[in-house]
Amino acid sequence: MLLYLRLFKESFSFAVNALRNNKLRTFLSLLGVTVGIFSIIAVLAAVDSLDKTITSQLSALDSNTMYLANMSFGPTDVPRWKREQFDEVTFNEYRSLKTSLTGAEHVAFQIFVRRENIRYESELVSSVNTVVVSNEFTDIQVLEFEKGRFYNESESNSGKAVVVIGSEIAKSLFGEFEPIGKKVRLYGQKFTVIGVVKKEGSGMFGDSNDISIFLPANFFRNKYGQNNPNFKNIVIIKPQKDADIEGLKSEVIQTMRGRRGLKPDEINTFFISVISGLQDAIDSIISSMNAIGWIISGFSLLVGGFGIANIMFVSVKERTNLIGIQKSLGAKNKFILFQFLFEAVILAIVGGIVGLFLVWIGTAIGSRMTEDFEFVLSIENMALGLLISSFIGLISGVIPALTASRLDPVEAIRTGM
Repeated sequence: MLLYLRLFKESFSFAVNALRNNKLRTFLSLLGVTVGIFSIIAVLAAVDSLDKTITSQLSALDSNTMYLANMSFGPTDVPRWKREQFDEVTFNEYRSLKTSLTGAEHVAFQIFVRRENIRYESELVSSVNTVVVSNEFTDIQVLEFEKGRFYNESESNSGKAVVVIGSEIAKSLFGEFEPIGKKVRLYGQKFTVIGVVKKEGSGMFGDSNDISIFLPANFFRNKYGQNNPNFKNIVIIKPQKDADIEGLKSEVIQTMRGRRGLKPDEINTFFISVISGLQDAIDSIISSMNAIGWIISGFSLLVGGFGIANIMFVSVKERTNLIGIQKSLGAKNKFILFQFLFEAVILAIVGGIVGLFLVWIGTAIGSRMTEDFEFVLSIENMALGLLISSFIGLISGVIPALTASRLDPVEAIRTGM
């Protein structure tokens, strides 16, 4: 054990001398390792941060939540021309599902509409994300309120002119004044503000609730009719806890086929998309991003490995005479081998530490610049970076170390003179 500690101490000393005496050469050689470690760990940190943010936002929804529509939210074998012939999901179908599904906890109706301007006196917020839903929406995608409440079943069914607004909308329109009970103007008429959604930060899937407004779906049905071609309808279904998801899915299909009068040989004219499927797609994308990062970073590590090997070959040549003297004094081949291997690993770790330091600076700056997105540099990724750099040093130093350990002591002393 003492021998290895001595080897480590001497190798560290030689590595420091190499850094000190050949600054430019060492810098250029270690640059490849630094860039490679920086690239790999930066990609892993960015992907981990993205994954953490997405998981956090999806956690507000049950992973088994279903979306029923005449379009698919994922890959499908149905050709586009055929999908375009499918009828929109109707409000009556929503009501039928709401009363008939035994495995559903909540069923909500949503209409996708264009953005709208919202005005209060002289204040105007343009192109606001407008969420038009029935009252069950807040039971499926849980909303926390800074002030007020969501509209109730009575207000939803009657299509009452009430509105729930995001925190940023409230700030832009009312400043420090109380928004609850105020009248804002939308779609050519006045709406009463009954709630302000608590600030949540930016959203990964479309607009954040901070810059959104919520209106009763029946207001739009009353104003623009049942089957307006400018709008798209979906039904959101939240299963009961521990429900049989496939059984519920079959129940939805059976109900919809019965209402639409589809024959046994006809395909479904609707699609059921599940959140868990979206999570699988996201996981696949994240895995692909990781793989691409590893491939790109691999080239930098390859260059860095050659750079360290070059340093070690030069170091062997410069210290040939010293190697001969050490061998003539009884140093074994193993001692010489480990001496140069340790030196190569130490040099690579220095490059890895610099790369990790740059990633740490980058994550700190990134987190400060993006208020609602936090970059994370985990201990696992830092350890992985050091492990990779050590491995690169080990591989790069093997051949130079073997060359040094096999030198004939007499020839080494003669060559070095």
